[in-house]
Parts: sequence; C-alpha cells; structure tokens
Amino acid sequence: MLEINFHPFKNLETERLLLRRVSDSDVAEILELRGSRETMQFIPRPLLKTKEEALTHFRMIEDKIENNQGINWAITLKGYPKLIGIIGHYRIQPENHRCEIGYMILPQYNGKGIVTEAIKVVLEYGFEDLQMHSIEAVIDPKNLASERVLQKNGFVKEAHILENELWNGKFWDTVIYSILKRNFKK
Repeated sequence: MLEINFHPFKNLETERLLLRRVSDSDVAEILELRGSRETMQFIPRPLLKTKEEALTHFRMIEDKIENNQGINWAITLKGYPKLIGIIGHYRIQPENHRCEIGYMILPQYNGKGIVTEAIKVVLEYGFEDLQMHSIEAVIDPKNLASERVLQKNGFVKEAHILENELWNGKFWDTVIYSILKRNFKK
C-alpha cells in the first residue's frame, strides 16, 4: 500500500502558472468559485452563500492536507497571486494506487488553456510524487469543456453511469475518465 504524505507542501509551476497552497486569504475567491451558478452548474454540491461557508470549505481543504487524505492547490497566474481556480487530488485509494483529480476555474479564465496546463503538472505530481498507477476524473456528461480538457491530457473514457447520483430531486449521470501512469506524457 502507498504511503501518502503531503508534507512538506509542494508548490507546482508551469510556464504561466504557480499552483500554491490555498490560504485563508483566498476566502473571497473560494466564495466566488463555489458560489457561482455558472462554475457549479455541473457539480452537484450546494452553492456557497457566505464568507463563513467559504472559510469552512477552506478548512476542509486544509484538514485533508494535514491528514494526508487529499491535496488541493490554488491556481494562480505567475506574478498575480489571486486564486483563479482550485485543482487537486482526492478520493485517494492508496491500496489501489488510484485517486481522483478535480478542478474548477473562475468563468472569466475559461478557454485560455489554464486548466489544461495545470492538469499536466498535477498529473506529474500524482504519478511521480504520489506514485499513483491511475488517476480518474468524474464529470457530468454535459460538461463538454471538461471532457475536452481531459482528452487533451490523455485521459480516456472508462464509463458512463446512468442516473447514479441524486441531487436536488434530480438524478445525475456521471462519466469517468482515467489515465494510466504508462500513458502519461510530460
């Protein structure tokens, strides 16, 4: 079984991006992300409504890092420290050398290749630092932008599960994409 250890916390860099630890000073941006109907339209979770709820969300991110249960980074542009998105590994299964990647970005940054760029370095961390064998992403089948981002990063469709999640009185389908370590290209 894998030993998961996020300490010391490792920042990740790409040509344009710095992925850093989320901090309590990011609460306004967390509220903007998780409180936006546009950003949350494909995520069956409640919209955040207050700074207190955003602070609770931040504390949940921190607790998972502290307890080696999951890791998230703030997506920032180099030279501009404001959080514009969040990306990370969670639902980690050390016994299966598998985890799930999740990400979201503020709508004004969509279509600029930022998530595609961030995923590459987060996959590298997952395969090299965490020693994962496979990494999955679970998305809403209507989220075509996310599907394209995953395909650009070498993910393949594993399954389309019909009406497997009940949220707000509606059953949602989910699609699972994954990538194996041997198919990952830096």
